[in-house]
Amino acid sequence: MTATHAFPFLTVLVLLPAGGALGVVVLGAWRGLPRAVIEWFGIAVSLATLGLAVAVAALFATTTGGFQFVSDHAWATGLGVHWFLGIDGISLFLVLLAAVLFPIVLAGARTRTDARSFVAWMLLLECACLGSFVSIDLILFFLFFELTLVPSYFIISGWGYARRAYAAVKFFVYTFLGSAFLLVGILVVAFAHEHQTGVLTFSLPALEHTRFSGAGGILLFLAFTAAFAVKAPLFPFHTWSPDAYAEAPTGGSMVLAAVLAKLGTYGILQFDLRLFPQPSVDLAPLLLTLAVIGILYGAIVACAQRDLKRLVAYSSLAQMGFVALGIFAFTSQGMTGGVLLMLNHGLITAALFLLIGWIYERRQTWQVSELRGLQAPAPVMAGVFTVVMLASIGLPGLNGFVSEFLVLSGTFLTHRWWAVVATAGVVLAAIYLLWAYQQVFHGKVDLASSRTRDLSWAERVVIAPLIVVIVFLGVYPQPVLDRITPTVNSLVAHVDAVTHTHEPPVARAKVAVHAAPARRSST
Repeated sequence: MTATHAFPFLTVLVLLPAGGALGVVVLGAWRGLPRAVIEWFGIAVSLATLGLAVAVAALFATTTGGFQFVSDHAWATGLGVHWFLGIDGISLFLVLLAAVLFPIVLAGARTRTDARSFVAWMLLLECACLGSFVSIDLILFFLFFELTLVPSYFIISGWGYARRAYAAVKFFVYTFLGSAFLLVGILVVAFAHEHQTGVLTFSLPALEHTRFSGAGGILLFLAFTAAFAVKAPLFPFHTWSPDAYAEAPTGGSMVLAAVLAKLGTYGILQFDLRLFPQPSVDLAPLLLTLAVIGILYGAIVACAQRDLKRLVAYSSLAQMGFVALGIFAFTSQGMTGGVLLMLNHGLITAALFLLIGWIYERRQTWQVSELRGLQAPAPVMAGVFTVVMLASIGLPGLNGFVSEFLVLSGTFLTHRWWAVVATAGVVLAAIYLLWAYQQVFHGKVDLASSRTRDLSWAERVVIAPLIVVIVFLGVYPQPVLDRITPTVNSLVAHVDAVTHTHEPPVARAKVAVHAAPARRSST
């Protein structure tokens, strides 16, 4: 089930940004130190973290669906808590996503005030996100999951816009209340396992074998899902997200939407489906219905937005609905598409928020009605925005298409009408994104627009990695699918074995076509 390495890759991966945050605090204590030194120190630490994440991906084996690079050390032995880390095909690319985005945030979304605190909070947030994605001890996961709240709150309240205090408090209260249900659920699961086996542990692989009564399992599933649905956010637990995304600084919006939101859907995949397979299947129609409502609601409200940041926020709600749709389709094809969409949505949304932030720096607004004709004075910016926008729409050849296609086709095999209705969300996405692009970049050039400068060379270098990956994953997603598919197949098999349900053979065949090497090696 697990594979270990002599070098503690994951422990170093998690602790390196935390050490960097401490180093920033120490550096900041030196009076007269230029802010550029602190900023470049933060970028260097995040790039070192990225290098380690790339090394993990390069050494990751496609021959198993289990956890790899496992670190297991007793922490609080009497309480059954371990420093238990591992990475599989689901968490691998979320780790890479976080490792790629944080140096881009630190380089491309710098703040004008108090650089020391901003960089320190960002590095601590990176530590918390990476720790959440690789923790397979439930208490350890909960600690990292909760730790994300602290730097996120201070980033929004410290460097956000006019309503930042309200947005930060709303974000904190919503997510903290959701996490209270998660903590209670974790403790009940562990004590139930102890009652059945005589061993108190919070290890996910051990707790997978815990049995629950029908009503008890459903209540525990709802307790876990409440926390994850708030974090994602999924309809109707999303109401904090438009305010937080809009009022956060550019870097905060990028991380909230692209990385923190994935903690929610990751938690559903990694914990709900493993611990509560029967309740997951029993409540799938409800979750699918909420996912489809979220897709349509998010898309319709986005069509009515005149604020670019809120438009992207509601677009994200719709996209996270697609992720949930793929998860609860319970087919290898749909679930693989959901995992891939988490990665692709993170890349696209981060690029959109970064571009909107750069527009704001030039025009001091992101209201569509106050922006006209930017294509003429800023053609490179317009071109980059076009690529990212088309990827979000799902144009073939860009990364958004592959994941949405897998989600919809996989869902169609088992829940046909939900997939048919959700397809309307793709059409609506084309409407509001094309409209927004037309309003901002086309039209008559006024005096303010004519003075808008194009992307600098530094800005082009910062956003170039996102554009390259967006195009690469649209043209050749095979390396990613090869690593995701074995873990997804293992997870679907686990749900099937417990619930005595079987995904359609067509779904298995289609995923095998997309990731044949992984399927062959996992037998």
